[in-house]
This record gives sequence, structure tokens and C-alpha cells, in this order.
Amino acid sequence: MGGNDCEYLTITSGKTFKSSEKDNRQGVFLTARQHPGESLSSYIMQGIIDFLTSESEEARYLRETCVFKIIPMVNPDGVAQGNYRTSLCGSDLNRKWKAPSKIHQPTVYYTKKLIYELRKTHSLQLFCDFHGHSIK
Repeated sequence: MGGNDCEYLTITSGKTFKSSEKDNRQGVFLTARQHPGESLSSYIMQGIIDFLTSESEEARYLRETCVFKIIPMVNPDGVAQGNYRTSLCGSDLNRKWKAPSKIHQPTVYYTKKLIYELRKTHSLQLFCDFHGHSIK
């Protein structure tokens, strides 16, 4: 809406599969910063990304068994604008998941499409949206 890209990452192993093989990796979808003022969730997401891309045995195992789709900032326009809770058009994106508008809540609209695409090829085992409360 405001021209800021909503970036996403895919983290998994580099393993390729022949057309006759089944890819049994599990789907994991992680999002953060639907509410621009919850900056703590960015630190949490950075830690998750750093861990998943590390050379630890646990991270290697997770990359071999899962496909991670990560959207570190669902509301980049609201963050860039300095909003606390809403997008540029005044929407609380966390309340628009049931029927997001392609025009007014494009990041939620396309995030849902990405989730549905992941579900076509992998069993979705976890969806987690990170928040960070301002007074707790």
C-alpha cells in the first residue's frame, strides 16, 4: 500500500527431490510485526533466523525435516510510518485475517495465499505470529 516491500524467507535444506520421491518435510510458518510498535518481535525473529541458519546440529536437523516460511515484518508500511498498532490505512492487521482486502491489507492477503501454497506441498505443523506487549 505504501510501497514498502513485505519480504519473506524460505529456510530449509538444499536437498532436491526426484519427481518420483515424496518430500516429507513439514511446513512451519512464522510471522512478526503485525503491530508496528511491537519491536521486541523483530529481535525474537532475528534470533530464530540466526539459529535456523547456523551450523548447529539442531538447526541442521530442522532444515532437513522442515520448510520454514518466515515473514519478519508483516506491516512494513506501519513500521516505516512509525505507527504503533495499525497499517497506513488505519487497520489493525491482526484483526483482518478472516477476510483481508487485497487493497487495504495486502500483506495479510498475500501472506494467506503463501500459507495456502505451502499447505499444497507440505503438512503445515506450526503457524506462529510473534508479538511483543508494550507493558509486560
